[in-house]
Amino acid sequence: MTRKERYRIVLEWFEKNMPNAETELHYTNPYELLVAVILSAQCTDKRVNMVTPALFERYPVPELLAKATFEDVEPYIKSVTFANNKTRHLIGMADLLVNKFHSKVPETIEELVELPGVGRKTANVIISVVYGQPGMAVDTHVFRVSARIGLTLKATTPLQTEHQLVANIPKDKLAIAHHWLILHGRYICVARRPKCEQCGIKDACKYYQTDMKYIVDPQHK
Repeated sequence: MTRKERYRIVLEWFEKNMPNAETELHYTNPYELLVAVILSAQCTDKRVNMVTPALFERYPVPELLAKATFEDVEPYIKSVTFANNKTRHLIGMADLLVNKFHSKVPETIEELVELPGVGRKTANVIISVVYGQPGMAVDTHVFRVSARIGLTLKATTPLQTEHQLVANIPKDKLAIAHHWLILHGRYICVARRPKCEQCGIKDACKYYQTDMKYIVDPQHK
């Protein structure tokens, strides 16, 4: 199977079976999504969704968050991973958002990554989810799943993965493809023991064909 054929089969399956895939983070505006994505780094969306309601109630706009102290904010997010660093990032992000970007979440990756706590992955989430631009955010799920399926080849960094996916996925499907890969990695193609028996794309998956078929189907020759 060629990579082109693999991409076609995988994308067609996702499009048919996950047509409405979207982020599992809860938010009501671009500012809230930006905060939530910063908090989600190396943390589960479920945990983030537990802490953001109270945080957003106390700091509904970046102007209020920008004026807050570490001692004000940290108690709201203390249960997320790396809470100390993320507290500083949130306050710094809000301050720059207010004073440089007039409280409007930027629309470009170049401007977004200027904000504390915002890397390329977060920036891609914002431009694709908020602004509908073709962006591919590569987190641990996307990185792992893309390599396992065989969508990427010898990609050793998130940026290499991003470039290969962007080169092979149609622009109008990039934003939702990000969610397809994340959700597939979160619930099916999990890190320790992928649930190949439940996977709808296993016949197009390089990992399943080369490594797992002999375990899942001992009769396979």
